[in-house]
Amino acid sequence: MIFVRVLKFILKLFIGLFLCALVIGIAGYAYYSKELPDVATLKDIRLQTPMQVLSKDGELIAIFGERRRTPLKYNEIPPTVVNAVIATEDARFYEHFGIDPIGIVRAMYIGLKHKGFSQGGSTITQQVAKNFFLTPEKSIARKAKEIILAIRMEKELSKEEIMALYLNMINFGSRAYGVAAASYTFFGKTPEQLTIDEAALLAGLPNAPSAYNPVAHPDRALTRRNWVLGRMLDQSYITQAQYNEAIKKPLGTSYHSPQIEFSAPYVAEMARQFMYDKFGENAYTDGYKVYTTISKTDQIAATEAVQKNIIDYDIRHGYRGPEKVLWQPNETAWDPEKIQQTLNKYICYSGMCPAVIIAVSDQEATAVLTDKSNITISYQDMKWARPFISDSRQGAFPKKVSDTLKVGQLIWVKKSDDNWGLAQIPAVNAALVSLDSDNGAIKAIVGGYDFNLSKFNRATQALRQLGSNIKPFIYTATLEQGLTMATLLNDAPIVRSTGSETWRPKNSPPTYAGPLRLRIGLGMSKNVMMVRALRAIGIDYAAEYLERFGFPKENISHNESLALGSASFTPLQVARAYSVITNGGYLITPYLIEKIEYNNGAGTIYQHQPVIACHDCNDDIGTAGTKSVALDSVENESNESDSEEPEQANLKADDNLVLPDINPDEKNTDVTPKYAPHTVNSGIAYIMKDGLRSIVFGGSDWQGTAWRVKALGRKDVGGKTGTTNASKDVWFSGFGGNIVTTVWMGFDDHRRDLGRTFRAEAGAVTANPVWVDYMKVALKDVPVKEDVKPENVISVTIDQKTGLLPNSGSKTMSEYFIKGTEPTGYATQEVGTKVIDSEGNTSELF
Repeated sequence: MIFVRVLKFILKLFIGLFLCALVIGIAGYAYYSKELPDVATLKDIRLQTPMQVLSKDGELIAIFGERRRTPLKYNEIPPTVVNAVIATEDARFYEHFGIDPIGIVRAMYIGLKHKGFSQGGSTITQQVAKNFFLTPEKSIARKAKEIILAIRMEKELSKEEIMALYLNMINFGSRAYGVAAASYTFFGKTPEQLTIDEAALLAGLPNAPSAYNPVAHPDRALTRRNWVLGRMLDQSYITQAQYNEAIKKPLGTSYHSPQIEFSAPYVAEMARQFMYDKFGENAYTDGYKVYTTISKTDQIAATEAVQKNIIDYDIRHGYRGPEKVLWQPNETAWDPEKIQQTLNKYICYSGMCPAVIIAVSDQEATAVLTDKSNITISYQDMKWARPFISDSRQGAFPKKVSDTLKVGQLIWVKKSDDNWGLAQIPAVNAALVSLDSDNGAIKAIVGGYDFNLSKFNRATQALRQLGSNIKPFIYTATLEQGLTMATLLNDAPIVRSTGSETWRPKNSPPTYAGPLRLRIGLGMSKNVMMVRALRAIGIDYAAEYLERFGFPKENISHNESLALGSASFTPLQVARAYSVITNGGYLITPYLIEKIEYNNGAGTIYQHQPVIACHDCNDDIGTAGTKSVALDSVENESNESDSEEPEQANLKADDNLVLPDINPDEKNTDVTPKYAPHTVNSGIAYIMKDGLRSIVFGGSDWQGTAWRVKALGRKDVGGKTGTTNASKDVWFSGFGGNIVTTVWMGFDDHRRDLGRTFRAEAGAVTANPVWVDYMKVALKDVPVKEDVKPENVISVTIDQKTGLLPNSGSKTMSEYFIKGTEPTGYATQEVGTKVIDSEGNTSELF
């Protein structure tokens, strides 16, 4: 009887406790579930995924974001990985309803009685709930919410969906989130390539990612992996034979950085800045894929062309000495550890690395690198290093290695083929921008020698004087006002006094040939002819006309120095302007972002719709070239004010010209073609484009300044050199096919000039080679472009000397004219031609 009474008491107590627990549970559920989020949102959850910047062909350029993650669908995750995770984290995953009472009791028992690895009490579903919805605090309230959310998740989501969320979400260490990122980070593989032992290693990491990191703590990671393999064997996910084979394998792990297909850091930074401006911090976590307009081939060619020619310039101008002297030859040498501490403060730039000289002879020097290896520098690989005195003066070439290199010097070296040679970080810099002249798509952009040296993007931010690169635009304005490519302008010195100052614009070189046709003045870049052309149409008209090419009015000077390129623009602005000439007169808008997608395949959120040059449109502007400009005033002093020079602080760079102004909340679905504004008459643009070809191919008795472009072996190329006073800025801008490319070179310090070596550092010899090296690659598969002559352009045979209609015995050539501007008079016999030298002395040719 006593036993029965005790049994009844226990039963009543159990029922009472159960009812109390039920009431408490219901009350707790009602209390804690009031403000819990809707687990259905997990069906469309956006995992924190880094932003990817890609080329137009989908090659990876850069990744931005702290968490490396590549979300996978459940069917993309191999069963071996799933089984390893279940065996490790939640053996009853397919049986429980979100929480596992049996697992909780087992975990408590193991924690109290058993030494070793614990499975933990939280199911995979609970871990997903905690990571997505809750804070990491440890409290009864947080645990209650976790349980409620886990139960709800099991009702709303399938087991496969929960497992996919877990394996895409969880932290595996080393900034790798999700199994795809972890597979690549530690093994350089995709998940489907993982072996059983590798899957077991990854499955063991989430419990303590730092403690079990296989790179930092291989012994701990190996023990953990083998424990996971034992769990997989116990639960029959693998056979005894598979276990025996897997447990013998070494870890085989190493750190793998994201696989960047090619380097384009200035492009990547432009894309990053744009995305951050539009999306804020979410740009780094919402998994955007930003497709740019550049191609791998063109970008690599542009980078190599810029770097090669910068180094060539630097070598021509001599060796500026070691980066630092650590100890003198007569002093005690530093010990290896101290040398390494100093070397570790430096990084490599574009293959140029720091080294310390530890031994020198007449024929070679020995240096130590950051990785503690020794290299040999032979005389052949440093004989270029004549001492730098100034940009225009260098010392004698060294006769032996010891003339230049000394023990204790910290220098820069670069490997070419199998040999290490002396190098130096270049002081000069350059920029290149190349775009499709028909739609503005940027094909390549280089903002400087090395992004790690300077993040300043000279292609879009550097405002530099344009020099003779401005001449085609002003000459285009003169064609608009009635001058022609056959108009004669006097190539003779100009002297203008303004108060106490005298202005003497000079040709470069300072030779003068008397009256020349405008085409020759353009082709030979005659400065004084450009000044006379500017006077013919008026400074204000020319300045306003430049705006048709997209040049900001704030940057344009209103004085005669405008003719010589005193105005400052960015290389991108210049390339855009040349596109107007080459595409028939349309002001396209350069752009870099082609489209933006979600990384999880959710679709495209932005597709760029460029404004294009409409070659088939009948929308030409005005009746160009029919005005008559008097040339009788071009020899007089200009009456224009010489004080209207733009304020430096007011100059405009690109103002996000290349980056679209989009609303992140609105998808761009408009696919209607948009046409660029037609700002220059097509006939005039056609004639000026032909004039730019003359700068390459010259005439029967004269050579254009861009003759080096002939090396491309194409007839559809043209361009213009540019050099400012004292060669502070040198330019080359030109076209081939539908590609327009602008190159600038100079010092960031505006006060330094490029100087002279055995040749003048002008645009033709310094910037033009960069352009040619790049365009050789960019034009490789681009067909030769045949321009269609506009209806308002006619071809007329003229006398080469006078530009008039020829008489018998005249040397003739064909010239293009806008209808109504062609010559009507005939050339007369030449009785004398005066040639004026730079000092103003005259002589008769006949």
